[in-house]
Amino acid sequence: MFYPIGYAVWISFLKTDGVTSKFIGFKNYVDIFAAPLVHQVFVTNLKFLIAIPIVIFLGLFTSVLLYQEIWGWRFFRIIFFLPSVLSTSVIGLMFRSAFTLNGPINSALISLGLTPINFFARANMAIFVVILALIWAGFGYAMMILLSGLMSIDSDLFAAAEVDGAGWWQRFWYIIIPSIRQQLAFVSIINTLYTFTSLFGFIFVMTAGGPLYSTTTLDYLVYQKAFSAFDMGQGSALAIIIFGVISVLTIAQSKYLKNDDGR
Repeated sequence: MFYPIGYAVWISFLKTDGVTSKFIGFKNYVDIFAAPLVHQVFVTNLKFLIAIPIVIFLGLFTSVLLYQEIWGWRFFRIIFFLPSVLSTSVIGLMFRSAFTLNGPINSALISLGLTPINFFARANMAIFVVILALIWAGFGYAMMILLSGLMSIDSDLFAAAEVDGAGWWQRFWYIIIPSIRQQLAFVSIINTLYTFTSLFGFIFVMTAGGPLYSTTTLDYLVYQKAFSAFDMGQGSALAIIIFGVISVLTIAQSKYLKNDDGR
């Protein structure tokens, strides 16, 4: 574990294409923080955070339905969770095929007398499709985490609240939400980390970072710098910066959950 991290740190201080190298100190880091493209890509990553509240809402909604054991709940539990076990590349291919110019989505638009949309040629539409893929891929995992929290709630709390005349919404807001706040926090932070570290498969397959870098994410930019531009030094420096951000968020998550558990 420590060797690859240490080696990446060392490379980040070099100007290297993988064959020749020269020590340049912190220049790679200075160049990255000063690069307008990196700023643009960071903002793009922030746009994908829009998916997180939707993932949490859908995960909470479906977990509550399954907790109440609606008809076919075992079947739906499997169906909802299934996207979470697929790789990002497979999901990316599915959405790429669905939203391509000759795909089923545009075929449906044409059948309704509407003009087909070239989703992947327009920045906002391309981001929209990637966000849809993120939501579809992530809400099943959120559902399972939240469902585990729901199943740990003492059923006597619901019985006592019902005896006291509490309605469904009152039980939801005053029993369910406080009881699963740790799971909600965990899902929020995990999805935030996922957005900054695991979009490569989606972007590589669906948009290749285009059009005009509008869907390029931080992890995809690492790939472009290291393996397309053959600038291993800047690619490693950017990867180390991302690793630092992830570490801070992970430590914050651990402390929050530990403090919350001690209340």
